[in-house]
Order: sequence, then structure tokens, then C-alpha cells
Amino acid sequence: MKKEKQTAKNTAKLSRNGYLALTKKDFKLNKSLYLMILPIMIWYIMFCYVPMYGVIIAFKDFILDTNIGYFWSLMKSPWAGLRHFKAFVTLPSFGLLIRNTFTISAASLVFGFPIPIIFALLLNEIRHKKFKSTVQTLTYLPHFVSVIVICGLIRDFTSDSGIITMFLSKVFGREPTAMLADPKLFVPIYTISGIWQEFGWGSILYLATLAGIDTELYEAAKIDGANRFGLAWHISLPGLMPTIVLMLILRMGGLLNVGYEKIILLYNPLTYETADVISTYNYRSGLVGFRWSYAAAIGLFNSAINFVFLWVTNAISRKFSESSLW
Repeated sequence: MKKEKQTAKNTAKLSRNGYLALTKKDFKLNKSLYLMILPIMIWYIMFCYVPMYGVIIAFKDFILDTNIGYFWSLMKSPWAGLRHFKAFVTLPSFGLLIRNTFTISAASLVFGFPIPIIFALLLNEIRHKKFKSTVQTLTYLPHFVSVIVICGLIRDFTSDSGIITMFLSKVFGREPTAMLADPKLFVPIYTISGIWQEFGWGSILYLATLAGIDTELYEAAKIDGANRFGLAWHISLPGLMPTIVLMLILRMGGLLNVGYEKIILLYNPLTYETADVISTYNYRSGLVGFRWSYAAAIGLFNSAINFVFLWVTNAISRKFSESSLW
């Protein structure tokens, strides 16, 4: 028994030494790449991992004392346990917030997720380089426009005298009234504008994946008589599938992360019933109402639900395909 334990220790030591030697060798060969990733690692450590101790604020009644600073105020604040979580779950509008968040997220996922993939497949078929680069540039531009500017344009275009409102009134005979004042139209406006803003930028990863597919596969398929649709269906799309699955898993991991900035800039009391989501309520609770512990509990609740979605989606992907995060 002792010999077996000693043998296991020696094996582990040898494998550890071998791993360290391999790491040192790889670092020497790819020193520039390691140096390039170093700032990103420092950023994540400083702004994502170091502040994680602050999550205990969700389990305390945080009271900020400017004389002793944030850290000691957090340490000295009394424990509240799960009281803030219970307060949120028992909130009268809890069901409404969950429903609106899921509705907006599901609409963005169902209609917004496939668009960059389809766009990348179509753009990959274009052979005219100048036209292709022009289309790419034009579709990337909205991503770099400020959210405030985007929301200002949406408000102007969907006002009672806006270009979109007037167009719909002439085509469908709709009365020219402000579209953002109608609760039923908020989700379509939010979803469509989000697709327009991000589909070009979101296609970059898929275009890069398509560029890495072996051209010999296309040539072999052409010899077998495949047309352009057949090439896209049998070569391009299967080549994209691992990337699509990974992006879907990551998207599911942020299903409840509906950004409050755009919604706050677009919604109004008339559309609260369909526009008010967890993030906007959290914003009002934390930054407007100064209920920091309560807002932290809501954020932690949101993150926990997102993690469950991420874990379940990854498990399903690992079971039915070869692509998964872990």
C-alpha cells in the first residue's frame, strides 16, 4: 500500500514537473502572445475578481460611513441574511419584472441571434471585394454609435410625426400616434433596433470562422455538382456550427442581462407594463433609492439565474454535440 502511494506521488510529481517544463518552453516560444494577453488578465483581476468580496453587501444592511471608507463600512454593517432576497421575490411586481425580462430577452435571442449568422453566410458569397468591404463597414457603424444617439433617433423616427410612424400609417392605415406610447409596440421596437445596431458587428466572428474553412472542401463539393446554396448548406454552415453553439451557450448565460441604459432612455410610464425589467428596477432601487444592499441582492439573484441557464445549456450541448465551454 505504501509503495503504491509513493508511486502515485512520484507520478504526480513527474507530471507536474513535465507540465512546468512544457509551460516554460511554450512561454519562450510565444512570449509576445503572453505579453499581449497580460493587460487583459490584469484588467479582469482588478475589475472582476478583486471586487468580488463586495458581494457580501447583498447579505448585509450596508451603511456607508465616509469617515472609515467603503471597506470598513462594509465590514461593520450588520448582517441581514436572506432578507433582501425575500423582499425582492415577494415584491408585488416581481412576476411582471420576470415576465418582461424574459420576453425581451427571448425576443432578442430568437430573432436577433440568427441574423448575424445568415448575414455572414450571405456576405461570404459575395466575390466583389470593394462591395463586400463597403457593406461590412456600413453594417458595423451602428455598433459604434452612442446608445443615447440611437435612442434619440428611435424616439424621433417613432414619434407621431416620425418617418417610421408616417410610413406605417400610409401602408397599413395606422393612426399616426407616438409608437413608444403603445405598450404592445415597445418590445418589437427594442428588438428590431437592437438587431439593426448589432447584427453587423456580431457577424465578424462568423466571417472569421468561414475564412478558416478549408477551400478544398468547397472545390470537392463543386466537383460533386453542388451549387452555391449546397456549398453554404453542406460546407459553410457545418463549419460554423461549433462557433454557433459556443455563442449560443454564452448568450444563454446572459439571458436576463437586459441592459437598463437603452430601456431607461426609451420607456415611459405608459409602457412600464411591458418595458420595466429587472435591470431598470435595480437601477431605481440602487442608484436612485440608495438601497445598495437590496440592489446588490437583486444583481446576485440575476447572476445566479444566468449561471443556471449557462450550466444547463452547456450540459445539453455537451450531451448532444462535441462543442461546450467545459
